[in-house]
Amino acid sequence: MRRINLTEDITPLSEFRARAAFFVQKIRRTKRPVVITQNGKSSAVVLDVNEYESLLEKIELLQDIHLAQQQIADGKGVDYKKAKEEILKNIPLCK
Repeated sequence: MRRINLTEDITPLSEFRARAAFFVQKIRRTKRPVVITQNGKSSAVVLDVNEYESLLEKIELLQDIHLAQQQIADGKGVDYKKAKEEILKNIPLCK
């Protein structure tokens, strides 16, 4: 996802509501989110669907890495040779 452009990507809710189709096209074209303000304060962010899915995938990967690091720290890790043997044992062509 591209970083937000502070001069172009922040808009009041009333303007977003009036020009929703324009903003959706802009979000798709630029791949940048739009921050919607209400009463002068940021209240929502609108993202391109593909950018949103990409963010979710990255978060899931980071959570998996964090879990793996915690498991290793807790002594639940498996050394490379043992992991490789277990994987190859379960692959029909490698038996």
